[in-house]
Amino acid sequence: MGENKEYMTHPDELGCIHISEDVLASIAAGAVAEVEGISGLMNVAAKSGVKGVRLAVDEDGAVVDLYVMIRYGYAIPEVADKLQSAVSGAVESMTGFEVKAVNVHVGGVCFQ
Repeated sequence: MGENKEYMTHPDELGCIHISEDVLASIAAGAVAEVEGISGLMNVAAKSGVKGVRLAVDEDGAVVDLYVMIRYGYAIPEVADKLQSAVSGAVESMTGFEVKAVNVHVGGVCFQ
């Protein structure tokens, strides 16, 4: 496997499935883009290479931290709730791995 990368491993009857944290971060970022009221992801350094998404991966599942900008006029708690549901649903349905938490960090409001 690649160096300095975390992988989630799912044992299967024919072998193991290894999914890198880069893939998980990309899935999360894609789900973020689908939520109304999100202006974008913030530039936050992450080892996954996907801006605005940080992951903590272990054998029990993943914790996803999202750093987002909210569009002006949207209720932050409602958008954050939709964001948590969308990201956990996307990651769990596409990978089969449990998402233990989705932490939403709102870094600002976009007026455009």
